[in-house]
Amino acid sequence: MTSYAEVYARWKADPEGFWMEAAEAVDWIEKPTRALDDANPPFYRWFADGVCNTCWNAVDRHVEAGRGKQPAIIHDSPITGTRHVITYAELRDRVASLAGALKARGVAKGDRVIIYMPMVPEAVEAMLACARIGAIHSVVFGGFAAHELAVRIDDATPKAIIAASCGLEPGRVVHYKPLIDAAIEQARHKPDFCVIFQREQEVAKLIEGRDLDWHAFQYGVEPAPCEPAGGADPLYILYTSGTTGQPKGVVRANAGHMVALSWTMKNIYDIAPGEVFWAASDVGWVVGHSYIVYAPLLIGATTIVFEGKPVGTPDAGTFWRVISEHGVKALFTAPTAFRAIKRDDPKGEFVRKYAMPSLRTLFLAGERADPDTIKWAADQLKVPVIDHWWQTETGYAIAANPVGIELLPVKLGSPTMAMPGYDVRILDEAGHEVPRGQLGAIAVRLPLPPGTLPTLWNADDRFRKSYLNTFPGYYETGDAGMMDEDGYLYIMARTDDVINVAGHRLSTGAMEEVLASHPDVAECAVIGVADELKGQLPMGFLCLNKGCNRPHDEIVRECVRLVRDEIGPVAAFKLATVVDRLPKTRSGKILRATMVKIADGQDFKMPATIDDPAILDEIRGALSGLGYPQRA
Repeated sequence: MTSYAEVYARWKADPEGFWMEAAEAVDWIEKPTRALDDANPPFYRWFADGVCNTCWNAVDRHVEAGRGKQPAIIHDSPITGTRHVITYAELRDRVASLAGALKARGVAKGDRVIIYMPMVPEAVEAMLACARIGAIHSVVFGGFAAHELAVRIDDATPKAIIAASCGLEPGRVVHYKPLIDAAIEQARHKPDFCVIFQREQEVAKLIEGRDLDWHAFQYGVEPAPCEPAGGADPLYILYTSGTTGQPKGVVRANAGHMVALSWTMKNIYDIAPGEVFWAASDVGWVVGHSYIVYAPLLIGATTIVFEGKPVGTPDAGTFWRVISEHGVKALFTAPTAFRAIKRDDPKGEFVRKYAMPSLRTLFLAGERADPDTIKWAADQLKVPVIDHWWQTETGYAIAANPVGIELLPVKLGSPTMAMPGYDVRILDEAGHEVPRGQLGAIAVRLPLPPGTLPTLWNADDRFRKSYLNTFPGYYETGDAGMMDEDGYLYIMARTDDVINVAGHRLSTGAMEEVLASHPDVAECAVIGVADELKGQLPMGFLCLNKGCNRPHDEIVRECVRLVRDEIGPVAAFKLATVVDRLPKTRSGKILRATMVKIADGQDFKMPATIDDPAILDEIRGALSGLGYPQRA
């Protein structure tokens, strides 16, 4: 058995050889002669002289290998009460048909196509159809506001938009078509045409001459074969929020993406061809791109496309039903999903209703996984709970516990070790490495590995400014944390969530960890609010477990005492309040920066990704109870 230490050392000693060996997992039209093209730093390109096709690798080659009858996609929608399976052979035919229809309408290699879809198999098919003909897809989370969609239309200048008539949330229909119409009206760039997948829950009105019905559009067309793409050609653009309000278009290139994701499925997730893998996310987010669509299909696994929520569709047992029914080997989701389940079912009564012998591992990412949530999940599921850390920009894990190589000892609160390809350093503000155990900015030495962003779409200068200028020679992650004596990484907060209390640099994440350990607290957030005397003060927001009926002021006093005992008086933690819920993005990230602005009485732009804007009024009410914002 090879150990993690040996694998990491092998990469470090010979990165070129390491990645060329990993590239053997990919079917090439023309094999690359080398892995890294570093002729134009900091714009590194991977497998640039290779020729390949991502759709071939994700779909056709499994059919050619005689595995066409194997399920590729299991669609499970508790919202509509439907489930169906699409085999690899069916997926190939459906993707080839859609790709042929796009081609017949003039979509060619390098053209952009925006995809605006809910969690239906057609969303996956649309992504793969673009990859098949070399078009660059840009998936926008279904239900995004018209203005945000318009901004992305103007940045990507798509030839076409592929969308559904509607999305479905528990108890309501989200009308997509009016949002698309408004976005196209607002945008300076106009797409040539739109393809609309009509869902029976809402049939949208099509605009003649521009809008085409999904099925009619494909009728009688010649199915498209897979077309050759250069290894460094873009596969997709995925927009992530930018500090200026202008989203950043993260670019992903074909070859490096396939090589890296294929490597992770075996080595990090320990998934083999034919096994069922479930990333409970959305195709609109990076987790959906990497681990609902591309990685499972690249290795010939079965992926689950799930249209539902961790609670409320119909209850806190829906995840366990899906795992039990479909034989899921590994579940990958956000800690926020588990906090929601734990809040509704603190004793795990729903867990015991389902037999889940197939489940081997649970992976968490997307938000800091507090030790309390990890412990609860491990106690309930009796499988290893693996926290791992990555970003939209990287496309896969920077740090993880590589279950497929060896299961390293779990340290609560740490996503374990840096993965091959990532040389992670903890730096002070001047760019010098800090001693082990000390808080600093987390950076990765360049070049970044295959599959990470080579640049931002049409924005090379912004790429440099956003990620490379702060620490020359490094990629700045924007996260703060530390590394312990064993090389385990701890992600404590976003760099701007490190607060300065009377000259002491303190991590809000560390305080959240303490608060989450209180038996009545289901979920919490800590922000830094402006203070005349100390510069900043920490403020805590507490969501309580269902069924907790103790006096709120009593719980707050206990939480204040906990932080004082665990972190010390230096934290100056005195401000806390109980709230029903926290403001979050649709992918489950807590909107701490927005909460800070409200507390400090500053103007702010409503985040495009917010799940429910009404929560901000609830936060305002809670803040006024604490005397914030303070009036001058």
